[in-house]
Amino acid sequence: MSANQSTAPSRKPGTVAFASYIGTTIEWYDFFIYGIAATLVFSTQFFPEFSDLGGTLAALATFAVGFIARPIGGILMGHFGDRVGRKSMLVISLLTMGIATSLIGLLPTYETIGVWAPILLVVLRLAQGVGVGGEWAGAVLMAVEHAPPKKRSLYGAFPQLGLPSGILLSQVVYLVLTSTLAEGAFADWGWRIPFLISAALIVVGLVIRLRIEESDDFQKVQQAGKVEKLPIVEAFRTTPLQLLIGSLASIAAPALGYLVSVYMVSYGTEQLGLPNTTMLWTIVAVSVPWILMVLASGIAGDRFGRKRTFVAGAALAVVWAFPMFWLVDTGTVLGIFTGLLVATVANSVMSGPQPALITGMFPVRLRYSGSSVSYQAGSIVGGGIVPMLATTLYAQFGSTVALSVLVAVIALISLTAILVASRRILGGHGEAGTAEPAREPAAR
Repeated sequence: MSANQSTAPSRKPGTVAFASYIGTTIEWYDFFIYGIAATLVFSTQFFPEFSDLGGTLAALATFAVGFIARPIGGILMGHFGDRVGRKSMLVISLLTMGIATSLIGLLPTYETIGVWAPILLVVLRLAQGVGVGGEWAGAVLMAVEHAPPKKRSLYGAFPQLGLPSGILLSQVVYLVLTSTLAEGAFADWGWRIPFLISAALIVVGLVIRLRIEESDDFQKVQQAGKVEKLPIVEAFRTTPLQLLIGSLASIAAPALGYLVSVYMVSYGTEQLGLPNTTMLWTIVAVSVPWILMVLASGIAGDRFGRKRTFVAGAALAVVWAFPMFWLVDTGTVLGIFTGLLVATVANSVMSGPQPALITGMFPVRLRYSGSSVSYQAGSIVGGGIVPMLATTLYAQFGSTVALSVLVAVIALISLTAILVASRRILGGHGEAGTAEPAREPAAR
């Protein structure tokens, strides 16, 4: 093999899927280290004038701000992703996310610059949201559009592995720091280290992403002269039902994911009185099978149908909403682990087929925009609002019954959305440039 061949961009489905996985892992690592820091130290470092509850809610509010910015990133990068290509948007999203994360690690606290500290924190969090908002659709499209037609659910699951992998990586980093640093040192400066590590991860991600090639599906649309001038406008005009179904279906999985990875850290330490390390280690323990289950559900989506697989995961989330909190409230490691493990199984069974399911709703010329809007709209509710709402509900009622009802209702919304969706909405689009056949297992 020549030097030129070894450095040439790759079209191999496995290579592209792996590149999407690495990139999304880095992006979710960046996103989740903020969530952990928000529950552990941001209330005192950036909101010291608030009460304990007020500081926690304020810190979680800045976490939610990232979700508000995600549709902005999805719309912007979706527009250019449908006009100039998926690959360039993936590079931009990675740089946006990584630079913002690194700057948070250098940000002065309230004690140093007063009210400018939380203001700048919100600005950088908004930048993080823009970056991750354009990431999801681009990563899954590169994986799905390079995949063999009958393995789109499996290959589409690879970017989804970035979520539990990013959680695992972020938890391990914080575990090492909280275990080796004194509490005061961690609060003063140790929390910055995970953010600064992002600078090195950006380089790794860029090297990998620059070596993959644009998808054939998009290039065929370009060659056919069918690139839309305003793809987001066209998506709302021609595929409104797909956008609605995709958005509602995208609520439950992030709701479970963020409850497990973000809210439970705060709940375990503040309400159950457990050490931070106990909750972090428990989440690390559930993250490993979580990764394996996402892959398994991707395979199941190709074998049994994307719709059937997703419905099974959403139904499990509805059924498990009450037992999950009953087990967590035992305060035992085994109880917490079991409660969270089954919750991540429900998340995985939905997440695996979700990329192929959502992207398959839209024609290639609108696919980046449509998929971005759907996923990010669902994530605002599921990931941004739910942790804050859970904190507020527990403060109001002092019981996890309200939290269980919240989870059950959210899962039921996503379950109903996919159940009522017709084969036409969930099926492929027979247009020039799409390698997806008109009938796939999506609607089974």
